[in-house]
Parts: sequence; structure tokens; C-alpha cells
Amino acid sequence: MKNDLVERDLKCLWHPYTQTKDCELSPPIPITAAEGVKLYDRDGKFYYDTISSWWCNVHGHGHPAIKAAIKKQTDTLGHVLFAGFTHEGAVELAERLVSITTPGLKRVFYSDNGSTAVETALKMSVQYWQNVGKSKKNSFLVLDMGYHGDTAGAMSVGGEGLFNEKFRALCFETFKTPTPYCYRCPVGRKKGSCALECLIPAEDILKAHVGSIAAVVAEPVLMGAAGMIVYPPEFLKGLRELSLKYGVHMIADEVATGFGRTGKMFACEHAGITPDFMCLSKGITSGWLPLGATLTTEDIFQAFYGDHGEMKTFYHGHTFTANPVACAAAIASIDLFKKEDTLTSVGKIEAVLAPFLEEMSALSIVGDVRGIGTVAAIELVKNKDTKERFSPGDRVGMEIYRMGLERNLLLRPLGDVVYLFLPLCIKREELDDVLERVTCVLRDADKKAAEKKVGHL
Repeated sequence: MKNDLVERDLKCLWHPYTQTKDCELSPPIPITAAEGVKLYDRDGKFYYDTISSWWCNVHGHGHPAIKAAIKKQTDTLGHVLFAGFTHEGAVELAERLVSITTPGLKRVFYSDNGSTAVETALKMSVQYWQNVGKSKKNSFLVLDMGYHGDTAGAMSVGGEGLFNEKFRALCFETFKTPTPYCYRCPVGRKKGSCALECLIPAEDILKAHVGSIAAVVAEPVLMGAAGMIVYPPEFLKGLRELSLKYGVHMIADEVATGFGRTGKMFACEHAGITPDFMCLSKGITSGWLPLGATLTTEDIFQAFYGDHGEMKTFYHGHTFTANPVACAAAIASIDLFKKEDTLTSVGKIEAVLAPFLEEMSALSIVGDVRGIGTVAAIELVKNKDTKERFSPGDRVGMEIYRMGLERNLLLRPLGDVVYLFLPLCIKREELDDVLERVTCVLRDADKKAAEKKVGHL
């Protein structure tokens, strides 16, 4: 009976980002409950949710305040179309988002998830330029390792890599500028001793193609799927200054970085900038329900104002736009930041992660360590001196995943980057326990690599 659910799963389900044969070798684990930072399987074994269930869990699983808000909302209104109708939760949440994001963002457009929040911003930017008589501005300047989602438009403004290489035929062309990947600097400088020369290609592209570029798209300060790349806030500030200089929009994808993850409520605050569009999802409901939001300025909103005959309407929407239950969860989540002083807790977590990363950097298979807020990343390499990567056939990430499960850890490396994306509510004793277990996993991996004397696990 215990394997019945797994057998049923393997007969009818298709899991995301998973090599199908791996499901047979490492069957999915049935989770029956979750509380705080722990997941529980049906045998009662717990796993630390070290990646916040794909980066969305902020306040921990099962938080009573969010649960109560959801239950209360279901007593009155479950869903209503959002074209021509409104409701209290949608208005209140929009007011909250405007009040806590960077100054200048005044309008909120709801969608369903991170990809759709980004798609909304792309389409708004393109149509804005059409509405003001500059219809040739319909392309985008993007970072060559960026990731913004899996819908066609979101893939188009991402970098070329594993996530989208098989779907390039579905994507439109963009202008790509080097990612500020300090460990593997695209212009050959050393980490911490450069003059942001990696901004030069971006300005060269803008200068040459300003008439056709609608917006610059970037994940602020922390690039998630690229390998938890943490880059200098000065680069983001410089990118914003270039967008203003050349008259193009800036779209800040805060889907993963928003809601306290980096130590600020939103990562743009590290650079002191306000983008033209800010895309939100994931942590907005602390993982309880799907919800996306795209914030923009009053100036951009007014460019869509006009009679129907003027064709300025933004013809875009989603069935579950502004779902009342999701809005209730989001409002409760935002309230918790003040009630529980969450951002102060993030600072304390970051202070503990820093020495842990320093300790891990001494291992022979660790090429780089980086972190911000509750995020810590450890890049594993085949050769520490040359920064040579492991080959895909080494399956380092899968081996780390399995080793983590043995030590009650949900670790899901990005390629060869082992990372923590911790819930903001993790207690000190839990954090210490997690770091001790991760240390054991990485030391075991380091030992195996040394024993094989060929640099793979």
C-alpha cells in the first residue's frame, strides 16, 4: 500500500524540470504535511525545505495568520471576473503593494504567476511605445544568462541555455549583454576590483539600437536560475541610468527576489532605483496560492487612456486575475512582515550564512561562494585552479540531491551550484542544524571526489 501513490504517480504524471527516467531511479516522495521549515512524508520523516519550495515560501508552511485569512475569504467570495468588476481584496492589496514598493510605482496589473507577470510587462512596454507614436521600439535588451519564466515571451528575454535551447524557434530575437557574473567575469576582471566594465556592452547596444529597444530586462542583484549569481548593486544602478539616458524602459523581474529575500523588501532597493515595471509573484502569497502582479508608473498607465476607438486598450488578461482568495493570502503575508519584524530576522540569518560560506570555500571542489539575505550559493568545480566545470555526465547535482535527502535536506542544485533559499522564518537552532547537515553533504562529496582522483563524484 505504501508504494500505491508513487505507482499511480508514475503512471499518469509528468513532473517539471525532471529527467523522466530519474523518476524511476529516484521516485517522487509523497509529502503529507508541512509546518514551518519542514516537510513531512507519510512515514513521518521530515525534510528541511531549504529552497522554500521553489523560492516562494516566505513565512513558513502552515502559518496560522495566512490560513485564517484564506478561510475567512472563502466564506464570502471565491472568484469573480476582473473586467468590469472589482472587490475589496484586490484594491487593498494593490494599495499595499504601491505603499511598500519603490516610489513611483502607482498602478498594479494582476496575473497568475511569475512568467505572466513578466509577459504583462513586456506587452505593456511595447504597446506604450506604440501608443505614443514610436512603434519601432519593440525589442528588448537582456542579460545573456537571465531567466524570466517559461512562456514564450519570458523565454525570449532570458538567456540561451538549458531551459530554453530547444524552444528557440518559438522565441523572438533580443539584444543580449554580458551577465555581471563576478566569479566568471565576462571581461576578465577580478571580483571586487573592477570599474563595472561589463556595463560597456550594454551602452554600446543601446547607443546603436535605441530606436528599436523598448526596455531593458533584468533580475535585480540576484539572478536565480542562472546559478544564484549575486552581482554588485552598482551594476543595476548603472543599467537603470543607461535606460534613462537612452529613453528605454526598465523591467525589474522581482519574482524571486521580492518580499524580503535579499534583506530588503525588494532587491531594487539595494541600488536605490525605481524601475518602470516591477514583476512580482512567488513570495507574494508566501507560497499558498498562485498570484502575479506587474507594477508600473502613472505615466505609462496614462498612455493607455483614451476612447475605445483610439485602440489604446491593453488587450491582455487572465481568467484568475485578482483571485480574491489569493489576494487575501497576499495581504496577510504582507502584514506579517511588520508583525514579525521579518526583515530584521533576514539580517540575522545573513550574518550566520556568511561564515558558513567562508568555511565551505576551503573545500577542494568549491570554486566560488556567494550570498545575499537568506540565499547562499556554493559553486562546485572540477578544477579549483582553472574553474573547469564538471561535465553533465558527472550528474553532480543529482548526487548532491540524493545525499541531501539522506540527511533530511531538500536540496535541488542548479547544475553544479548547491544553494540555500531559506524561508525567512527559520529559527537559529534550525539554521544551525541545516548548515551542519549541508556541511556534511559537501564534505562527503569533496572526499568522494578526492578518492576518485578524477574530480567527479
